[in-house]
Amino acid sequence: MMHRSIAAVAALLIVVPLTAQAQLEGVIDVHVHSAPDSRARGLDALEVARMAQRYGMRAVVMKNHYTHTASLAYVVSQVVPEVQFFGGIALNSSLGGVNPAAVEHMALTTGGLGKIVWLPTFDSEHGHLTNRPNPQHVPIRRNGEFLPEVLRVFELVAEHDLSLATGHSSPDETLAMIPIAKAAGVERIIVTHPESALVKMPIDMQREAAALGAWLEYPIGIALHPNAMTFEEFTAKIRDVGPEHVILSTDLGQVMRPTPADGFLGYLNQMRDAGFTQAELDVMTKTNPARFIGLE
Repeated sequence: MMHRSIAAVAALLIVVPLTAQAQLEGVIDVHVHSAPDSRARGLDALEVARMAQRYGMRAVVMKNHYTHTASLAYVVSQVVPEVQFFGGIALNSSLGGVNPAAVEHMALTTGGLGKIVWLPTFDSEHGHLTNRPNPQHVPIRRNGEFLPEVLRVFELVAEHDLSLATGHSSPDETLAMIPIAKAAGVERIIVTHPESALVKMPIDMQREAAALGAWLEYPIGIALHPNAMTFEEFTAKIRDVGPEHVILSTDLGQVMRPTPADGFLGYLNQMRDAGFTQAELDVMTKTNPARFIGLE
């Protein structure tokens, strides 16, 4: 039996039978990009919303690396109330880096739809040191100790009942922060795409993060990169971590890639073909993400 890589599957996601749309009923995508953005995107937030509505999805979290999306989630929710829309904030340099004031104002934005705080992503110090030099990089530790502003952000996440995402932090930073954030009262933590080239978290460290109480995010967008692992390798990692510790997302919305809803549908069909049960898929696409953003 020939196995296709997940990248090859992407080419098949343009046409989706209408009868298959029920397969996204109740699904939550915690990682979607759209316009308006300062980076090129393949569709705007209202297009994301209308597709999610057509597919019967329960909720979508809008992400932007350079501005918070709580306001966007509020506006989209007024237009497409059938789907729950949420936003968040990524603590990159455009927002003052690890800026507690920005986190608090995001949490207080009309509607209370700002749910996720991502530690630095494209401006992470880990990316600066391992991917490409970035003069605007945002450190979160100094001499092995988390900076006071990082600890204050953890407190604000707890105070406002938000969820914490590790962003593009290093594997060592990630494992160190989970118990500290939990001690500050943070109840919900996700390791942002640990298999990404921007993070590169070994599988044994992913299992350790799970044992510490974090979820591991596995988005189709990472596996669609040209030189990414095969689909078989991707699913083997999920099996190794355990579906009970995994949240599936898309990290889609970029130009020349499948739309988030279409990508998710193709992703789940391939997961079924790979032997994942519907119960396992429901845990990774409904139960765990609902718990992560505080819906359950």
